[in-house]
Amino acid sequence: MSEPKPHSRVAVTDAAASLLRTLTAQHGPLMFHQSGGCCDGSAPMCFPVGMFLIGPGDVHLGSLEVGLDEPIEVYISEAQFEYWKYTHLTIDVVPGRGAGFSVEGPTGNRFIIRSRMLVDAELETFGLAPSA
Repeated sequence: MSEPKPHSRVAVTDAAASLLRTLTAQHGPLMFHQSGGCCDGSAPMCFPVGMFLIGPGDVHLGSLEVGLDEPIEVYISEAQFEYWKYTHLTIDVVPGRGAGFSVEGPTGNRFIIRSRMLVDAELETFGLAPSA
């Protein structure tokens, strides 16, 4: 798995990074938006940059370095972020087909989120009170 930046909210597995490089070659620069429950549950949705418009109600979670010229940016809606602000998200890929509009659909794979709770040092970095 690619190492996250110190105190990053997002990371990517090697398998997902490999698929993202292939998809970027086909579709151009990509971005993720973490779905909030519509369409494909809470799956990370991957789109060509510009196909999904980021608005003022979206939060930038971080950037994924996958071995391309530019990182892949990851966003989440502000409302969904309120539920997930204490978690670190890792984008992974598994066999199967999601029901959404994410670009990996035709490949026979789908992106998923693996999550863990932020540790105290991360909580402090993000301005969240560590657990007592």
